[in-house]
This record gives sequence, C-alpha cells and structure tokens, in this order.
Amino acid sequence: MERLTGIGVSGGIATGRAVVLMQGARAIRFRIPAAQVATELAALAAARERSRRQLQEIRARVAETRGGELAALFDAQLLMLDDPMLLTRAEAIVRDQQVNAEWAVQQVFEDLGSVFDAIEDPYLRERKGDLADVIGRLRLNLRSGLGTPRDLLNAIDGPCVLVCDELTPSVAAQVDWGKVQGFATDAGSRTYHTAILARSLDVPAVVGLHDASRRIPAGATLVLDGATGEVLVEPSREVLDDIALRAGRQPVSRTPNPQGRRGPGVTADGVLIRLEANIELPGDLETARECGAQGIGLYRSEFLLAETPDEADEEERQYEMYRRLVEGMAPEPVTIRTFDVDEDQLATRERRGATAGWSRGRGNPLGLRGMRLCLTRRELFRTQLRALLRAGRHGRLRIMFPFVSGVEQLREARAVVAEAGAELAARGEDVPDVPIGVMIEIPAAAYVADLLAREVAFCTIGTNDLIQYCLAVDRADERVSRLYEPLHPAILRLIALVRRASDRRGIPVSLCGEMASDPALLALLVGLGLREFSMTPAAIPVARQLLAGVSAEDMRRVAREALRLPTVDAIERRLLEVLSSRPAGATAPAGGQK
Repeated sequence: MERLTGIGVSGGIATGRAVVLMQGARAIRFRIPAAQVATELAALAAARERSRRQLQEIRARVAETRGGELAALFDAQLLMLDDPMLLTRAEAIVRDQQVNAEWAVQQVFEDLGSVFDAIEDPYLRERKGDLADVIGRLRLNLRSGLGTPRDLLNAIDGPCVLVCDELTPSVAAQVDWGKVQGFATDAGSRTYHTAILARSLDVPAVVGLHDASRRIPAGATLVLDGATGEVLVEPSREVLDDIALRAGRQPVSRTPNPQGRRGPGVTADGVLIRLEANIELPGDLETARECGAQGIGLYRSEFLLAETPDEADEEERQYEMYRRLVEGMAPEPVTIRTFDVDEDQLATRERRGATAGWSRGRGNPLGLRGMRLCLTRRELFRTQLRALLRAGRHGRLRIMFPFVSGVEQLREARAVVAEAGAELAARGEDVPDVPIGVMIEIPAAAYVADLLAREVAFCTIGTNDLIQYCLAVDRADERVSRLYEPLHPAILRLIALVRRASDRRGIPVSLCGEMASDPALLALLVGLGLREFSMTPAAIPVARQLLAGVSAEDMRRVAREALRLPTVDAIERRLLEVLSSRPAGATAPAGGQK
C-alpha cells in the first residue's frame, strides 16, 4: 500500500478505481477488462486506417494545388503509421497494461518524443513535429465523437476516483458525480476554484498532491479521505473493511441535491438567477431539460453547416431543426445564434461537400466571420432567417447576431431580416414578430452597448471571445494562453459596462461562456448585477446548488471592491478568500426576489 498526502479540501471518504485525467496532455487513462482488449485493438487499427485515408487525401489535395514537393512532406507521416515503433508498441501497451488505446498512443508519443529530443541533428530533431501530428490524428480518430473531457468521463464506469494533474471548474462542473466518488489533483490549495466547487457539492477532494497523476496507475483501488488529505493506493482488505465502517457512519452526498433541480437558481438571500443551457447539437436538448435548464440561451446553428452544402431543400431542413428545438423546449425560450463561421470554414465546406464537413479551427478570426460573413453571403443568410422566422410560429424563439461590432452592422442585418420576412409574406406565410438580439463579444460592441441596446430586444455577453479579443490572447497558443484571464480588470469593467447599458434601456442581458461554469466567477458575476446565465447543461445543477450558498448582497460588495483592484492576483485572492470562508451546504429560502 502507498500513502500519498496532500491538502484535504472537502470532507468525506471516497473509494473506487482510479481514473487518470491529464488535462495538460488532454488524455484520460483508465483500466479496461481483459474482454475489452480486443475491442481496443480493433479501434486502434480502425483509427490507423482512417488516419491513413485522411493523410492520403491531404497529400493528393496539396499535390494538386501546391505541387509534389510540398505534398512529399506528408510521406513521412504515412510511413510513421506503418512503423512498428509506433502502433505495434501501442498495441503491446493495451495488451500488457490493459489500458484504453488512446492513452497507449499518448504513452508511445512521450517515449518516442524523448528520443527525438536527445537527437543532436536539428533536422531530425524537428521530425518530432510530424510524430505529434500523427499522434494527434490517431487520438482524434480513436475518440469517434468523444472529443471533450466530459465525453470521455461519461464513457467510464463507476464507482471511481478521479486523479488529475489539474481539474478545471468547467470540467468539474460536468462530471457525473454519481460515478465519480471523489477526486485528487496534483495542483491546488484550500482556496482553489475547484476546491470551492467540491465543498459546494459535498464531494470528497484532496488537492496539492504534486505528482499523483503520474504515480497512481489507472485502475488502482484508491481510498481518498477529504478531511485528512490522505490518498491510499491499493490498500489491504483490512484497511478497506475499516474504511467501509467509517464511511458508513458519515454518509456523503455525491450528486447535487435533487431538490430545486427545476426553476431558477436562488441565492442564500433570495435573489432569483435564471439558468439556461448552451447546446451545439439537437441531441443536447434532452440533456438540457434533464438538467433543469430554463431555456436554451445559445444554440450554435453553424453546426448545421457540417451536414450538407447548400441545396434546394436547405431552408426546409433548417426549419425542421429549429422547429424541433423550439417545440422540444416549450414553454421555455430558445435563442438561436445565426451562423458564426469564417470564410475559410465556409469555403472548405462548399469545396469538399457534405462528407468533409467544416473545420472547427478558424482560419482568420479577424477577417470575414460571423455577421460580417453573413452580410456578404446574403442568400445563405436569408435562407437561414426564413427558416428561423417560420420556426418562430411554434414557440418562444429569439434570433441572436454574432460578432457584431456596431450599430451600422446591426441595422444592415435587421434589413436582411425584413427582406426574409417579405419573401415569406409573398409566399402567403405568416411572419411572427421574433425578438432580435446581439452577442457582445468584441470590445467595440461592449463600448457601444448603450447604442446597440436601443435597437435590440436583448443582449448576451459572449465571454470566451470577449476575453480573447480584449486581451489580444489566442487561447490555443501555449506561449500566451496563461494571459487569458477572465478576472482581468478590463474584462470585469467591460462586463459591468454592458450590464449597466442594458439595464438603462430596460432589456435583459445574459452571459454565456466558460466564466458561467466557474463557481468563483459565477458568484462574482452575480455580484456584478447579472441575473441570467447560459452554460453547458451539466453545469446547471452544480450552479444551482452553488448559488444557494452565496449571498448576492455579499457578492455585490466583493464586486465593487474587485472593480477597484489593479491586478488579477489581487482580485482572485480577495474573491477566493470570501468564498472559501462561507459554510458549505447552505440552502436557499423557499421564496425569492428579483
């Protein structure tokens, strides 16, 4: 038995098999039963063949457009797929260690990567980049749709204990705590964001273990004591029996309290908070309803573009999709964002057709994107607007324009809405009065929010892009991603500015993005005066329970103080100091006030 000691941040005892999540490597490691080894090996072989076809298609396309010399660059990657040092070693890891194939591929990369790092020849050393590309492609193909930590965690069986290098609040808020009995992290302290979340959920947690994610093997039996900070690895039967007796005397809630899973969140002092869901696919609708969403605050309609290129039935196809969303969420509202893609994504879709879909990565996010692109592709835009207006006859639908930078652009977009309405009227169809809103995600829009608010029915603050563009930080660039700071004074001031502008015009303002799923940030946003949020569906029960333990009035005082503090560290220190001192398990009163 091995005993690890960290910082206990949320009391209770959790036992189960270890599931290892490496956020830094974006990989998850878990043990598989012997009967599943053949399945994992088959998945690995299928991923290799998919990767081979993809690379061959890329090579052919490059050869056609750029010539054979550039196309030859992909020959090395194709050879790697057949190298026994890669796939044969990964297969051996799956068989010998009985772990999932994706983790085996990642382990091979780490082993071979160290070999490349030791090579003196600069040219050969740079071939590690080719290896990284191949590994990344294999892992994506292995997932077969399981692309996020949430998806991966949902695929495991419980009961288990999650062991992570770092567990971000946005991921923690989506964990199925019915399967995951507790968690341990390498990083963290008593005032760590995720520690605050753990105490709100009464989930046993130990943080500050430094290297537990590398020392604890997947599938090992763990006992985690959130009071003492101890983690026991492969304890004896006698220890397990003793732990079972102790745990029986102190039951622990492992899931959000089901009481109040419907309706608004309510703070400890009775302030009502509206909680809606962000969804990408129609299949997410049922999850949103199960999690108690009060509506869909953001449906990312551009995912419809991944299915088929423009065709004669495009309007009908979109209409049926929007109608199902509106009727499925009734009587709650559904806010659908018009297409937010850039010209490279759209061109890829139109050039390659339905089988290729479109790339999620943006080619030029500061070029023709969102509303800018829609206004240059009027027929595409009018088709979507006709479908949306028709769907508006079936329930509470709202249309939201993305990436709006000013009033002129908004007015031009509204004129296209009028054109689409006129086309429907000419066909003899009723045209409902559908509320129009804008997403505030460009600093320019935030600064003219008072002018925009005069001409729309609602505003939504899109924090992910607002932070990125305000701070000039690309979150995908590891060199600067640490500078992506939601608590930057400029971000908090912009949010306060938009909220005040909307309040003065008497229109609702909501906030969507990862900030809403972070327990500490959600509390601060309530203090800034926001009362409507849209987040990933699984985060809604967590947010509801968390809000019950904070006072809006207290957070208002903290927010006023935060707006005067000069640095991110000072703001975070003050916020976590207040939140970590509040009692866990507080409940909201039955009534509430706006």
